Amino acid sequence: MSKKFRTKTGEVTALRELTLEAATGERLGIVGRSGCGKSTLLELVCGLQEPTTGTIAAGGGRSAAARLAQCALMPQRDLLLPWRSALDNAALAPELKGVRRREARAMAEPLFERFGLEEFSRAKPAELSGGMRQRVSFARTLLAGKPVLLLDEPFGSLDSITRAELQEWLDGALRAEPRTTLLVTHDVEEALFLCDRVLILSRRPGTVRAELGAGLERSLPRSERVTSPEFTLLKERALEALA
Repeated sequence: MSKKFRTKTGEVTALRELTLEAATGERLGIVGRSGCGKSTLLELVCGLQEPTTGTIAAGGGRSAAARLAQCALMPQRDLLLPWRSALDNAALAPELKGVRRREARAMAEPLFERFGLEEFSRAKPAELSGGMRQRVSFARTLLAGKPVLLLDEPFGSLDSITRAELQEWLDGALRAEPRTTLLVTHDVEEALFLCDRVLILSRRPGTVRAELGAGLERSLPRSERVTSPEFTLLKERALEALA
């Protein structure tokens, strides 16, 4: 699959002959430098764009509408509506599918309990920390009820301490709510920690440069997992592929 854009100065190839496949329930990490086409890839998968050449299927659906019906995209920015409470922001996903607001809230409440947001359900986005906003955004993504999750730099704007905490939190959340997941990030450690496999993309035009099996033992605490010899070796291989 390839994707080209027309600009005022000519044609730009964002992705070139890129091939990938994720098994049902698998977590697939996509790592690459800024501008290599990672976000474009997610938009292609979920049907917001179409490839210039090649085909894309998600959950068996090939058309843009069919792919969109299978995929829930969590963009880099949380895009929470400032006039809605945290709970109502999460409940927006089922509301858009025709569920009444009261019922949508009832669907969101168990996730708020599980995600440690119960005390902040009535808070407006401006009253939440960055980490809380991302958890609300993830709850909204899950409540869309799609079998494929597309996560675009979900923790990119957070400080390193909060980011590490939320990586561990997301790992647990995905174990509790298993979905086929494509995680886009520029953070090698984040991808290796969270994903079963990691694809390294080249500079633009993006294409798969390396593939790493990252299925490390998940029962270990994060601090032990990311310092293990196996993890360190995979990280070195990923950085070499990015260099």
